[in-house]
Order: sequence, then structure tokens, then C-alpha cells
Amino acid sequence: MNAPAGRPVAPQDQATLRLKITEIFLSLQGESDLAGWPTAFVRLTGCPLRCQYCDTTYAFHGGRWMSLEEICARVAEFGVRHVCVTGGEPLAQKACLPLLARLCDAGHVVSLETSGALDIAPVDPRVIRVVDLKTPDSGEVERNRWANLDSLTPRDQVKFVLCSRADYDWAKEILRRYGLASRCTVLFSPSYTQLSSRELADWIVADRLPVRFQVQLHKLLWGDEPGR
Repeated sequence: MNAPAGRPVAPQDQATLRLKITEIFLSLQGESDLAGWPTAFVRLTGCPLRCQYCDTTYAFHGGRWMSLEEICARVAEFGVRHVCVTGGEPLAQKACLPLLARLCDAGHVVSLETSGALDIAPVDPRVIRVVDLKTPDSGEVERNRWANLDSLTPRDQVKFVLCSRADYDWAKEILRRYGLASRCTVLFSPSYTQLSSRELADWIVADRLPVRFQVQLHKLLWGDEPGR
């Protein structure tokens, strides 16, 4: 039984909730303002998007069903404070919402990596929401749920994965149009193998953009190795 998104789940109901999980592992957070922290990653299975640069296509299918109790117990075994719930697209599974709340209740610093195609408003306010706005070159720009921008708070983050100069110019206009830098932290990241990190850094500096440049730390350390 999965509760509808946004409806509180009674404690007696949570025992029956399950999520399809691709993997749970310990690594360093490679992105966002939390980069560098030892982090337990909970990767949910399934995603309604098909971005052309996706590096976790193995999470589209398969996985195994786990209860909230099993997931939280596995996370607790790692003994770290930070937890990142990711995918795939984690919000595609409705039981993701009570999982996020349970992890917060356990005292973790919880971040959610979401495509931005689904409603982020019901997410527990204690969660750091990292919303990936899709650029034209991602192939999924039409899937952006622009109403999500109204839900952003200073604790949240918006990420642009950029594939080209055209993507950069598009993201720069979105940054201006919606005043994103005044709402939350904005991250500009080069798509791995598609855009030079130095080139993107030079553009940001030249335009003096109020954004945070980032690269995928885990890619620098471990390349494309799964589960890292």
C-alpha cells in the first residue's frame, strides 16, 4: 500500500509501505553544497525521464522491494549523518515522502535529488531539495514543472547540467527571469564529457553570475564506477 503524495501516513500504515530500491551505498557526496561529506545514498528504481546524458540508466528497471524499516536500518549501519535519496526519480514512488520524513526523524541531514518534473511541495520541509532543471540539450526541457520554483526556500538548491553554450545561455536567462539566485543556491555543472569544466568556469567568471560552479567530485575520483 502506498499513500497518495502529500497525505500524512499514520504510523500503523508505515509498516506496510515499500519502495523499490536499486542500491544503498556509502560514498562521498559528489555534488551540491554538501559535496565532500561521507553520505549514505538511497537510490530508488525508476524514472519517467530519459535525459540523453543520464549516467544511472541501470536504475530505470529492476531493484528490489524494501520496507521503510529495512531501508532506515541499512542507512543506520553506515553510521553517517548525511543521507541522499536519489534515483532514477525518487518522487515517482509515492512512499518516498514518508521515507524522507523517517530519515529526518532519525536525526539525519537529508537531501533529495529530483528531476524537477514532479511536485516538490509535499516533501518534508526539513529535507534539502536539489532540483535539476532540465536544459534544452538534455532532451527533456518540456518536462520541467515550473510551479516548483514557487516552492523553493533558501535551504533548497537548483541545479543546471549544461551540455553546450546554448544550454548556458538558456540557463542564464532562466536565472534572470525567475530571480533564482535570490530564492536559493544555484548550481551550474558541466555535463560529463560534453562540456569542458574550464570553459564553463570561464563563462561564469566573465558574466559574474551569482551561481556556484560545480563538477561531479565522484566522477573525478572514481569515473563511471557504479555505486560510487
